[in-house]
Amino acid sequence: MESCKCGRADFVQTRTTVFLLIPVLILCLASRSRPAQSSDSIQEIQELIQKGDTASAQQLVSDAEKKSPRDANLYNLEGVIKAQNHDFAGSESSFQKAIQLAPSFAEPYLNLGHLYQEWMPQQALIRDKAINVYAQLLKSDPSNVEANYQSAVLLMQKGLYAPSLRHLSSLPAAAQDRSQALSVRCGDGAGLGDESKAQEAAKRMLQSPDLAEADVTSILPILAQHKDTALAIKLLEGLRKRNLTTVNTLTSLGLLYKQQGRLDDARKTLDEAAQIPPNSVPLLLDLAHVADDQKDYTGALGYLAHARELEPQNASIHFFWGMVCVQMNLAEEAYQAMKKAVSLDPDNAYYNYALGAVALERADGREAIPYFQKYCQLKPNDPRGRLALGSAYFASHDDDSAQKIIVTVADNSETAAGAHYYLGRIANQKGNYPEAVAQLEMALKIHPNYADAYAERGLVKLKQKDFTGAKIDLQKALEINPDNYTANLNLLILYQRTNDPNVEEQSKRFEEVRQKREQRVKEFLRTVEVRP
Repeated sequence: MESCKCGRADFVQTRTTVFLLIPVLILCLASRSRPAQSSDSIQEIQELIQKGDTASAQQLVSDAEKKSPRDANLYNLEGVIKAQNHDFAGSESSFQKAIQLAPSFAEPYLNLGHLYQEWMPQQALIRDKAINVYAQLLKSDPSNVEANYQSAVLLMQKGLYAPSLRHLSSLPAAAQDRSQALSVRCGDGAGLGDESKAQEAAKRMLQSPDLAEADVTSILPILAQHKDTALAIKLLEGLRKRNLTTVNTLTSLGLLYKQQGRLDDARKTLDEAAQIPPNSVPLLLDLAHVADDQKDYTGALGYLAHARELEPQNASIHFFWGMVCVQMNLAEEAYQAMKKAVSLDPDNAYYNYALGAVALERADGREAIPYFQKYCQLKPNDPRGRLALGSAYFASHDDDSAQKIIVTVADNSETAAGAHYYLGRIANQKGNYPEAVAQLEMALKIHPNYADAYAERGLVKLKQKDFTGAKIDLQKALEINPDNYTANLNLLILYQRTNDPNVEEQSKRFEEVRQKREQRVKEFLRTVEVRP
């Protein structure tokens, strides 16, 4: 028996067996039992398989099977050939035939188990079939290294951590010290909530001379499931120190840093990953998210500009661009980006809502109406869409349409405060002051720090010449939001009407607020161009 190393796995090549080249096959096989060699053609068949000449290999196998129809070696090789040709059902049948003919022949059990792991690794039913195949082999060969190792891997993936550990304990001491086995032990410890054992296994694994990236990535889902972010970061940092990371593991590490709020580390790590070709749009988007969280909006737009060049028809990039522009008060750029996103993905509810919200800030509020209408069609059970649509009608001076739709969301906890606020404004504009006050008081009962509602009620009282009440409401609004434009304006009007000695001071204050507002409007109407 001679061993040959192929890629990430150690394979054993005998005169009768060629194992499948799959990533889950890690530990060396020491097969105890195999049927006698049937013919001199076995070696030739194996060589043809290794060369990739499966057609010639299959012809030789078929010819040999006619002469030796009960030779398990031949059916085992046939299973390998069919697997390499992606005939998984045929491969399964051939391996099962080999097992039937020679129940103590280890190789077809292992190849069948590997086939299941490679075939449909995400399907629980197939995983259970692989577990059962290895269990059958272990009945006759309890110390089989490969079967015990693969059983431990599969049971760990299934969440059966204690049985997985029992299979690891059946491995020889040298095999248990290998990084691949330590990885499973670490995953089992984390799954069982045994932090000390998981940490010890991780420490030994990171010190192992045969450590590989796959040893860490294979258990990241388990660590994520059990919210052991610190251990995941420790393992990924260990790979990084050993220069064993790729773009995928660097990205995983960067996102874990982001999850922990370590934004500088996240950005540095993701930037490092981005230097590895080819350019990745998802990675650029991750970087843009981190920059956005850091409030580095220009940096975020830089990453998005690069992503947009790579995938100009990706609606999510244009949407993200628009959202960053909103943060920067770049209205026109935000509007154009949102419009592009909707044109590329017209049935995305959130894109339509965002475009409606941006359009509402433009000169003609009517432009927002069709986008909010579309959102309401796509999300009919979301009351926020109807409130937004009602606000668009209000901004378009269509009070009747606004009132008709806003009253439908006035009893919903998510939208009640906003609905009563708009209903109060509508009543105020119609001169129905008692109704306006009643609606605004309902808004304030739900949201006691609603500055706009205090400002609007102060305006209503000002119109009613209740100057004392107006002053109280307007000052309350300014206590909550000192830069509230409506409250500052109407407090100035109130002081002018009542000859209040504070009128000059309030006039200066209002001028400051007005200038700030104009500056924000100017900024909101600028456009930018950011190049990567």
